[in-house]
Amino acid sequence: MAKITYVEHDGREHVVEVRNGLSVMEGAIRNNVPGIDADCGGACACATCHVYVDEAWIGETGSASPMEESMLDFAEGVQPNSRLSCQIRVSDALDGLVVRLPESQH
Repeated sequence: MAKITYVEHDGREHVVEVRNGLSVMEGAIRNNVPGIDADCGGACACATCHVYVDEAWIGETGSASPMEESMLDFAEGVQPNSRLSCQIRVSDALDGLVVRLPESQH
């Protein structure tokens, strides 16, 4: 299990424990974190789970696949550290991960 901190655009933090094997998006949905809608249910077919990965965690979360990059084209405010949270699998290595939600997802 990993403890993940979801930070809303206004700075409000939600620290939740997420079971290994789930996605960062599933952790948010199961813990009622506002701002992650996950309209496609985690199929990498929308951008409603867009997050900014804290710079210290970029290496641990890996890079976006070409399909994910294509979906990010539909997100607002994309930055170099943008990811779709449905594409980040939780493992013990992500214990302490911090992701921030774009202002457009409030």
